[in-house]
Amino acid sequence: MILLTGADGYIGWPLMLKLSRAFPEERVIGVDHLGRRRWVGEIGSVSAIPIASMEKRLETAKEFGMHNLTFIEADLTEYTMVCQLLKTFRPRVILHVAAQPAAPYSHLHAPLAHFTQENNNRMCRNLLWGIKECGLEQETHFVETTTTGVYGSPHFTIPEGFIDVKTKTGSDTIPYPGMATSWYHMSKVGDINNLYLSSKMWGFSITDLRTAIVFGTGTEETRLHPHLATRFDFDFYFGVVANRFCAQMLADHPITLYGKGEQKKPMIALEDAVDSLAQAAALSPNQKFQVFNQMTLLASPKQLAEQVQQAGQKQGLQAQITHIPNPRKENETHQMKMENKGFRQHLLPQEAVSLREGMDRMVKDLLPYRSVFKEYKDRFL
Repeated sequence: MILLTGADGYIGWPLMLKLSRAFPEERVIGVDHLGRRRWVGEIGSVSAIPIASMEKRLETAKEFGMHNLTFIEADLTEYTMVCQLLKTFRPRVILHVAAQPAAPYSHLHAPLAHFTQENNNRMCRNLLWGIKECGLEQETHFVETTTTGVYGSPHFTIPEGFIDVKTKTGSDTIPYPGMATSWYHMSKVGDINNLYLSSKMWGFSITDLRTAIVFGTGTEETRLHPHLATRFDFDFYFGVVANRFCAQMLADHPITLYGKGEQKKPMIALEDAVDSLAQAAALSPNQKFQVFNQMTLLASPKQLAEQVQQAGQKQGLQAQITHIPNPRKENETHQMKMENKGFRQHLLPQEAVSLREGMDRMVKDLLPYRSVFKEYKDRFL
C-alpha cells in the first residue's frame, strides 16, 4: 500500500495518477486537507487551468482504468489522525509531498511565517513519530520532497545532501548545513534535521528528494481528460517564476525580470519530478538516510524569460523583456553549480525534458486561458 500526502497539490495529484498506473496491484491512498485551494483563494487568485473536485477527479480516473485510488480528506498536523491512517493502512512507502510551499506567502506577515513552519514541521514530525509508535520502522520507506532552497547560494558545487569537512584535528562527512533564505525554505531545513535524526536514532529508511523549481502544465495522465488536470498558479505568492513569465506574456504585459536576473537556479519539469517520485516509491527499505538533488538543469531568470518569449513567438505572440528593481535580497549574478548524479542514476535515468521543450508546451497549453491571466493581472504584477 502506498500513502501519498499532498494528493490535491500541483505535484501530488499528477503523482497520484502516475502511481496508479505504475503500481496497478497496490492501493494508493491520497491524503490532503485541500489547503492549497483555500490559500490561493485567500490571496484573491485562482488556478489558471480549472481543476475539478477530488470526487470528480477520482470518478474520471476510473474511466481510464485507474481503479486503485482512494482519497481521504485529513489534516496531518493532527497526530491522532496520522496514527489512525498508519495503523489502518500500514503503508510500505509514504510519499510526503504535502506542505505550505510558497516562500512569498510565508513572508507576508508574522502569523503566516509561524503557520508555514509549524504546519510543515508538525506534519513531518507526526509522520515520523507515527511510523515509530505504529511499529513500522522496518517495513515503511519514508520519502519526502524537501527543496534545493535549503542549500542557499554557496560559491562551490553543491553536493547531494552531505559535505566533506576537514579541520586541523580531523575530517568527517556531515549533513549540508541549512542556508535557506526564506521562512518556507527554513521549514524544510527543520524537516531535514528531523529526517536525519529519526534515521540515526531509529534506523528508518528515508529518502530526501531536494526538489528544484518545478515547471510545466501537466503529465501524460493529467492530459487524458480536463477533469484530470492539475492546478497552475501564476500569482506573486504561489506562482513560480516560469508561471509568472508565461502569465505576463499571455496578459499582454512585458516579462519583468528582478534586477539583472542572471543568477542560475536549479529546475525540473513536472513530468520528470513525478516520474522520479514514482521511481522512489519502488525502492526497497534499506535503513539508510539518502539524499538526491531532484533537478535536471540550471537556468537563470533571464534565460527563462528568453525561452518564454521565444515560445510565445511560435504561437504568434510578442512580448518585451524588461528589468525592474529587485525586491529580494539575492546575488543577481550567482552561477550555481549542483551535483545530481545520484538522482539521475537511480531515479531519472531517461532523457529529461529540456527548458525549451517545457516552455513551448506550457505556452501552448496556456493559450486557451488568456482571459484568466488578463482578469487576474493584478495578482502577479
